[in-house]
Amino acid sequence: MAVLSLARRKIALGALIAAVVVSASAFALQRADAAAWSTAQPGTFTGYAFDACTAPTGASMRAWRASSPYKAIGVYIGGVNRGCAQPQLTAAWVRQQVEAGWKLLPLYVGPQATCTTIGGGRRLIDNARADTQGRVAASDAVAQAAALGLARETVIIYDMEAYRTDDVRCRQGVLAFMNGWTARLHDNGYFSGFYSSASSGVAHQVAAYPTPGYTRPDYVDFARWDLRVTTADRALPATAWPGQRRMKQYRGGHRETYGGVTINIDNNYVDFAPLPRTRTGDTSGNGWSDVLGRSSTGVLTAFLGNGSVVDNNQRRTLGIGFRTMNAVIRPGDLNRDGREDVIARQTNGDLWFHPGTATGLGQRRLLTRGWQALREITPIGDLTGDGRPDLLAVSKGNNLYLYAGQPGPKLGRAQLVGSGWAGRTELAGAGDFNRDGHPDLAARSTDGRLYLWPGRRGGFTGARVPLGASATDLRDLIGLGDFDRDGYPDLAAVQKSTGNLILLPGTGTTVRPPFRLAPGYATITPLA
Repeated sequence: MAVLSLARRKIALGALIAAVVVSASAFALQRADAAAWSTAQPGTFTGYAFDACTAPTGASMRAWRASSPYKAIGVYIGGVNRGCAQPQLTAAWVRQQVEAGWKLLPLYVGPQATCTTIGGGRRLIDNARADTQGRVAASDAVAQAAALGLARETVIIYDMEAYRTDDVRCRQGVLAFMNGWTARLHDNGYFSGFYSSASSGVAHQVAAYPTPGYTRPDYVDFARWDLRVTTADRALPATAWPGQRRMKQYRGGHRETYGGVTINIDNNYVDFAPLPRTRTGDTSGNGWSDVLGRSSTGVLTAFLGNGSVVDNNQRRTLGIGFRTMNAVIRPGDLNRDGREDVIARQTNGDLWFHPGTATGLGQRRLLTRGWQALREITPIGDLTGDGRPDLLAVSKGNNLYLYAGQPGPKLGRAQLVGSGWAGRTELAGAGDFNRDGHPDLAARSTDGRLYLWPGRRGGFTGARVPLGASATDLRDLIGLGDFDRDGYPDLAAVQKSTGNLILLPGTGTTVRPPFRLAPGYATITPLA
């Protein structure tokens, strides 16, 4: 079955054209236009789309908007194998089309598989450094998108043309390249899409989809020219890219005419919606949960996540002088300025508030005293329902107390919400784990296993729900928000026997088997 569009087949002859570089002055003008106005695309969209090798003129777009069934268009924003020049594609053009009601689907045609079935003149993946090459391509794609005014949370679709399926090294190179591509897009707050043949590239992404640590694309755009308008396909199980994360190219290159304007297009059907944002844990502001940890020298660092791993090389120093702090927690936005804050307890029992800023943490101030007798100080989210995050702590008498966040910011008086917590350790606010509208609490019980205590307004239901995981080898259990942005909050911890940071992905009722997010956390404690 042929699965390659006429527009995309032009990459074979377009390596030189693809290298067209916007002059420095023109690029600067585009950036100035984009800085004045930006948009995240396509947002939420279900319906018909087309893509053309060259972005049509404004007049052509107006004619098609008025009379065609299409409400979205794929545009080729860059890549070393982009096959057509783009004289129309500017920040002004993007703004004009979006304001006219069009949804945009940015496509990037970078290096292709070494076993590609498209011949002649294209640049190929270097399988030995594919991951790095993918990151470089993603950085360029982000720059091109930003210059056009395409903001964070825009989906950028990588165009990987069909390739042979009998070359293992080639397949591994494609997967490594896409891992790097998606990770770097996430670092910059953009979503990753992947276009390819349903029988080659997409089939391999489906096989890699559940692989722990693989940074899979957020959206799939699969080519199957069967003229069937649907995002369901025999090659895509329901568990892969569920919900509004799919796009299908159901017909290849041909001409269509609307409003007296003829364009050579491919037909697509799109069902996209933005991924749910994590409600907590995003220190960097890129939309993905991070992990905070204190080093043995007292440096508090944010290790940035990308949805599948925590990259220890992507980090941000938040503050120094935390050596005398024996508890560090992230309560959320306690002062309600739009940034995540940090609370730390000093060994003398003083509780300090560290406001989050654009670059790290601001000047600390004393929040309260006398907390040396409390253990398992834990953020729980807004348990009281007043719009402010709250804390939990266990007393010497093994009672569980709630400390409500209040304006100032400050903490309210202790409210008893549980008793008999002598054997319960590693408490962690799990977010709205069961998605009933109330934050929940995870903890290790006396049998060494993890349980969930479902929340209700101002407290807990009293029942506990087994999460299906052993916690005997875990320390510093934390709630991580929705780390993989699948709609369910997740947990993380350090594995004591290995020093690995691990993820316990939430499913709403249990956690899936743990997998490694990053090595090297033996001396990083506590986590937050």
